[in-house]
Amino acid sequence: MHQRTKIAVAVTLAMSAMSAFAQTAEPVSAAPAADSMQKVEVTGSRIKRAAAEGSLPITVVTRAQLEDSGQTTLAEFIRTSTFSTTGQFRPQSGSSAQAWSGANLRGLGSSRTLVLVDGRRVAKAPNVGDAADMNSIPMAAVERIEILTDGASAIYGSEAIGGVINIILRKDFDGVYAMVGKTNPEITGGDREEASVLFGLTGEKGRFIAGASRTSRDIIYVRNYPWGAAKGASSYGNAFYAAADDGAGGTFPNISAAGFRGNAGACTDAERGFYVAANGRCVYDFNLVAADEAATATKSVFARAEYNISPDFTAYLNASNTNNTSFGRFAPVPDSILVNAGSPGNISRTPDQDVYLAHRFAAAGNRDTSTDGNLTDMTVGIKGTVAGFDVDVGARRTVSKIVETGRGFVVKGLATTAINSGAYNIANPFANSEQVLRSITTTTGRDSKFAQSEIYATATHDLFAMAGGTSALYVGAEHRKEVYADIYDSLSEAGEVLGSSGNSASGDRKVDAVSAEWTLPFTKTIEGNLAARYEKYSDYGSDFSPRASVRWAPTRTITLRASVNRGFAAPSLPLITSKPSFSADAVIDERHCLADGGYTAAECVTEPFQINGLRIANPNLTSEKSKQFSFGGAWDVSNALTIKADYWNTEITDVLSFIDAQTLVNRDNGEDSRPVPAGLSVRRAANGTILQVVSGTTNEGILKYSGIDAAATFTHRYATLGRFRHDLQISRMLKAETNGVDFNGDFGQPKQRITLNNSWAVSAMGLSGIDFSYNINVIGKNGKEDEELRVGSYVTHDVQLTYAPSFLKGFKASIGAVNVGGRLPTLVTDDTKPFNYDLFDAYGRQVYFRLEQKF
Repeated sequence: MHQRTKIAVAVTLAMSAMSAFAQTAEPVSAAPAADSMQKVEVTGSRIKRAAAEGSLPITVVTRAQLEDSGQTTLAEFIRTSTFSTTGQFRPQSGSSAQAWSGANLRGLGSSRTLVLVDGRRVAKAPNVGDAADMNSIPMAAVERIEILTDGASAIYGSEAIGGVINIILRKDFDGVYAMVGKTNPEITGGDREEASVLFGLTGEKGRFIAGASRTSRDIIYVRNYPWGAAKGASSYGNAFYAAADDGAGGTFPNISAAGFRGNAGACTDAERGFYVAANGRCVYDFNLVAADEAATATKSVFARAEYNISPDFTAYLNASNTNNTSFGRFAPVPDSILVNAGSPGNISRTPDQDVYLAHRFAAAGNRDTSTDGNLTDMTVGIKGTVAGFDVDVGARRTVSKIVETGRGFVVKGLATTAINSGAYNIANPFANSEQVLRSITTTTGRDSKFAQSEIYATATHDLFAMAGGTSALYVGAEHRKEVYADIYDSLSEAGEVLGSSGNSASGDRKVDAVSAEWTLPFTKTIEGNLAARYEKYSDYGSDFSPRASVRWAPTRTITLRASVNRGFAAPSLPLITSKPSFSADAVIDERHCLADGGYTAAECVTEPFQINGLRIANPNLTSEKSKQFSFGGAWDVSNALTIKADYWNTEITDVLSFIDAQTLVNRDNGEDSRPVPAGLSVRRAANGTILQVVSGTTNEGILKYSGIDAAATFTHRYATLGRFRHDLQISRMLKAETNGVDFNGDFGQPKQRITLNNSWAVSAMGLSGIDFSYNINVIGKNGKEDEELRVGSYVTHDVQLTYAPSFLKGFKASIGAVNVGGRLPTLVTDDTKPFNYDLFDAYGRQVYFRLEQKF
């Protein structure tokens, strides 16, 4: 049994008290009968039906819940979901995906989480190539979010292993709406602004809605964090060390000890980051200038139109354009430069020997990276009824482009030459002329594109009557073409730019798919569902994904459900199309060492050698495969209280895994019993010397995950107080292991996440138009008891007060605070960031206001 946190106990007791109190509360009105409900398409199925509990676990997030959260972007909201077990990547300075935010359900990865807009897949972000960018979808355009926490490849195809996030856009809106908002975090920096306008009208011949929105967040510098005042000690300051040294500086002290202490550009210039550490080493304070969080801004315009051509046919058009920009700053470039014996630049204490200079090129400026991305999405189609078939035929074109520009980067070859010749003044770097600095620096560039063209046709038809209703069949066909390119500048691609590298990739693929779904209402209480999808890829092969599910409602208040399915995730275009890149890998290999000579047998088992490495896009890649099942149900305890619970189990085989050079060498030697994967290799000479190690990604390994999701909704109202609603969501991970190794509960892998959302529509003391919300968010402890990488449970509280006065029709004002207690993350990390960046943030208390007006 796991030890429950105090907050979990408190939440349980609170919900128990609410259930007991329900008898005295005035219940809300019962939902309308299923037969009177409008049929809609629910995520996980292509067959429209009444919006009641189905055979799959689906969580619906309403527009009101989005607004009550205090979040300004979809990415930020999804990150707070209990289904985002391990958090998700968010915009960060200096990253190759600086402005990107992924969605990561169950901790299975963003490449195994499918993101849809109105049931159609979102194009992948070109700077990652294998997942959608949640920042590309404006929150102002969203009506609701449906989260399917089960495998869905049988309906949607690749990547729907971890689950599906289906974002439903607004369609029915009349009038004009405008909103502005601002958020001020407790920390300096990170301020958020938001604004949107919406226009809509509905008539006999159709409906139209259009809008625009803008959101932004300021950059956050490390120095502004509570811990940012501490100096960041980087050994890359301005110090010589021997060629045989490990860089600790024992043989050759820093140059200030060689007589340069008094020079402004050496180690006494604290304002520029250089200082002498306690060990006498010249070091650099990277916290002085670096930013952890990038500045981001998003501008979107969107429109949807429907026109009733006839009583049987409707034409529709969806169009949107989103522009994402970002700015990030990293500390100046560090590197070790070989300074030759006798060269003018060798001003070390032993100028007659080769030495290394551990140097920070602060005089050349900070590394500044800007990105400018643009996503255009357009869909046209026609839907209607033909001979009893409900049909939908359409075409879609999505193009995502990102241009990245970097400044302040140093070309190693040019810098090495300038230092050795004495043209670059080591003793006083800031005395170097602009001409000298420009001669060793470069502007980096990266152009990325992901274009997706799609045509689709679907048909649904009622087949025959059964005891429980009418059996219906859905069939669909799709053709999709994906074109991908991620091109780095030639110097970065060649590895000549310090602090910047990249491996260009480009290619395209065609995907053809057919799918079918069949509902079988055996009785009034039992309904079965069969679904299957076949996809053929032009570059690696094909996949078939079947699913069977059943829903049983033994009483009017209890619904039980179960499903079993198979899924897949196709290898991404970056994995298949990346250009080969050379790498100088360090490996320990006794055979190579002994053949090289000069070492004893004992030394050869510990001495690393640099070998010729080549990293490739493995031509033998195929898709990951999954086996999944789930079961659970919902119980309407009363009109006021509903409880849901589901168990899920996922096993992924043929996992796409990167195999490094050392692992390949170990396998080649038999130290690792697993074979060298097809497409990868270790080439040796006759005497055992390694000529080349070809590393890359292969299909290998098994992942096993399982867990339980539980939820409860309690609504009650009182004539003298108002209406109350409480939504409790708990996600508990039971198993997480790779190749039989358990990592459930490890650092960054919390077993449990909880949210409790409370709202109160006030009607006390004659007041009206006042709404109050209070949310509790819990991230469970993670990290083993006996390990340093361990953090305790993390609890934050959000509040919001909204006022819509009756004397100002259509006006609403909101004020609130996210993380009202100002909780900061525990400073424990296994990365360059000081805390787990995917799970937590360091904004502290975030006070916001929002003004809305509808005409």
